[in-house]
Amino acid sequence: MQVRSGATPGSDEPLTSASWRVSRNLTVLKAAGAAVFLAAAVLFGGGDATRVVVAVLAALLLGVYALRDVMAPVRLAADPSGVTIVSGFATRRTLPWSTIERIRVDERRRLGTRSQLLEIDAGESLHLFSAYELNAPVQAVAETLESIRSTA
Repeated sequence: MQVRSGATPGSDEPLTSASWRVSRNLTVLKAAGAAVFLAAAVLFGGGDATRVVVAVLAALLLGVYALRDVMAPVRLAADPSGVTIVSGFATRRTLPWSTIERIRVDERRRLGTRSQLLEIDAGESLHLFSAYELNAPVQAVAETLESIRSTA
């Protein structure tokens, strides 16, 4: 989902800020998946320790990802001062526009599938975002970022 401010539909006003967050449906799906794996470990573990360990680890991994989505739902935000990103588990970091060298979409095709990632190159660091993290097409996000950057 994209939240915009500074421009109204049909107006010629420049876009001044925007933010992108993880889909709530995806967060719910991760939490439900964690519950299913945990239930499978309890109900179908039998006496097999390997099944229980694998199911618990899968539940833990999905639970951690769901928790991250709850703690830091907005993955990327931009305004005239720069770009705010989530790095690590839930740490927010602001990159001034002057430190951002390039914004581009990296597209790869393999085995009949296509994947796209938004790359924000800040010199010493490279930040990658997928359409799942942004809940929007990465090409549209890149264009919006460039639009906000040009007004800064």
